[in-house]
Amino acid sequence: MTDSDEAGYVDAANLPTVEAAGSPASAEPGHYADRRRQHAWVPGSAALVTMLIGLSDIIAIFKPGWPHRLHRISHYVPGTLTNVTRSADVIIGLMLLLLAHGLRRRKRRAWQAVAALLAFDIGIHFAHKQHVPTAVVAIALLVALLYFRDEFYAEGDQRNRWRALWAFVALVVADVVIGLTYILLARGLETDYSFGQRLWEVITGLVGVSGPVQWVPEARGDLFAILTSALGLFTLIVTAYLFLRPAEPRARLAKADAARVRELLAKHGDRDSLGYFALRNDKSVIWSPTGKAAICYRVVSGVMLASGDPIGDPEAWPGAIAPFMDDAARHAWAPAVMGCSELGAEVWCREGHLTALELGDEAIVNVADFSLSGRSMRNVRQMVNRVAKHGYVAEVRRVGDIPRQELDKIVEVADSWRGSHTERGFSMALGRIGDDDCVLATATEGGVVRAVLQLVPWGADGLSLDLMRRDKAAQPGLNDFLIVEAIKAAPGLGVKRISLNFAVFRAALERGERIGAGPVLRAWRSVLIFLSKWFQIESLYKFNAKFCPIWQPRFFVFPSTKDAPRIALAALQAEAFLVLPKLELRRIARRTARKLGLGRLKRRLRGRGPGLGRRQAPGRGPGQGGTGGRAAPP
Repeated sequence: MTDSDEAGYVDAANLPTVEAAGSPASAEPGHYADRRRQHAWVPGSAALVTMLIGLSDIIAIFKPGWPHRLHRISHYVPGTLTNVTRSADVIIGLMLLLLAHGLRRRKRRAWQAVAALLAFDIGIHFAHKQHVPTAVVAIALLVALLYFRDEFYAEGDQRNRWRALWAFVALVVADVVIGLTYILLARGLETDYSFGQRLWEVITGLVGVSGPVQWVPEARGDLFAILTSALGLFTLIVTAYLFLRPAEPRARLAKADAARVRELLAKHGDRDSLGYFALRNDKSVIWSPTGKAAICYRVVSGVMLASGDPIGDPEAWPGAIAPFMDDAARHAWAPAVMGCSELGAEVWCREGHLTALELGDEAIVNVADFSLSGRSMRNVRQMVNRVAKHGYVAEVRRVGDIPRQELDKIVEVADSWRGSHTERGFSMALGRIGDDDCVLATATEGGVVRAVLQLVPWGADGLSLDLMRRDKAAQPGLNDFLIVEAIKAAPGLGVKRISLNFAVFRAALERGERIGAGPVLRAWRSVLIFLSKWFQIESLYKFNAKFCPIWQPRFFVFPSTKDAPRIALAALQAEAFLVLPKLELRRIARRTARKLGLGRLKRRLRGRGPGLGRRQAPGRGPGQGGTGGRAAPP
């Protein structure tokens, strides 16, 4: 690895060959990963033409003179159909815009919906004999879609169909209630219409068609038409989004898979300091045909995201990468890997035809070479001495050696220091405290725990930093203090190396402040410093650099440059740097029921008096939200 800017990219063409069963080079014809590379121009071209047709349908409504020409056909068709054609053009145009993205990703459902909409759109254009060129383009696209139907094979999530259906029903009911309420409150109806007539007025208004209700004055009718049309479009867009959104299966690491992953870590865990984080509860796993390698991943916003190197024997990695890439192509997910080593990036680039970018560096401390003496360690030495003078005492132990009752108290206290329920971390965080083979370092003041540091195993003679939590009211520098104490206690635990935090774009930060750095590098460093206000880029680099570590490069692997922004957003979501707002309906319902006393009423209806027949919730230990008092994943 060189210090040049180009060193961050891995050239897959010059990599050595690793033969293993199941690699894409030897994959059978017809695999999804292979089909994705065939006729790559088809989905992009179909998406572009579909988008242009959709824009044409929408813009045509606002073209001057169009309404006048449209009403010329009123002598040949009912007046209601005239309104339908105008509304249908807008609705079809919006739907085609939404479906264009699905076509580009080869989604089967998008292909089916676009084919049906194009057929309906062609019929409307020829019915009122307008925009015949657009209809001809639509016919050509429909014929091409039918011819290349096998190119759109990506499967969707079966749960999305039911979610879309229930959302559609709920929104339609809400739209009808809103429309009926408007008719009830807004006076000025021409006559006293029946409930059926009012209901039909609302339903037809949702699709942009006038109903039997007449308004006085007409301005109220126009406002009602705008309201119902807006509600109908909102219902349509939400339903289409839920129906076509990427499949996101629930990631849960089964006990059997976790046991097999632990066996691989026992044999090959010393290769990657991030290997133990594959045991997160919110990851799924894909195995090689021989079972000698595995890849743990999570699907986030349509991105199949793995972290670190594959688990197991490097010679068997291609056997796990092949089904990983195949599964990603089958569901139209974008494959990506965060924080893999240089060897892992080489294998991923060759076997998966991907691109690698140097993401940053991992700080590794050799225990035998570490010392607090010297000018370079002056700040750390002063911070540690200051914390010790304030009466703080550190204790470093294996979790299995800590009594369960004491461990429960430590976990409870550590959870109380969390600022929110969202905890950052995916590639370098385990998401729980209390695995027996982990190491826990605690700092106490007068017998009261003030800070906790957990390290996970890295093979037989290494540790990897997982989390650092401390009481905000405690003495500053406790994290430095605990890291130094953990390094001092490492020989007694049989540990020779400790991996600290990951420093993103460390090389750019370091070289950008040197004399002679070019304008591009200085500008890039300025951008990173600006982003550090939200993402702690510079602060993590400076924190790691204090311990004079050895820097090991880590890579970000992705398909192509056009997919990089989408994958970067998914990575930020996985690491919880970007948290999308969620309406937790179940929690709101529980709180509302508790305030109204519905829980007590429910128990009485079941024949349980207060305090009778109560059972502890399954899977919850005493005093904690997880079995045996272990902290639940964030």
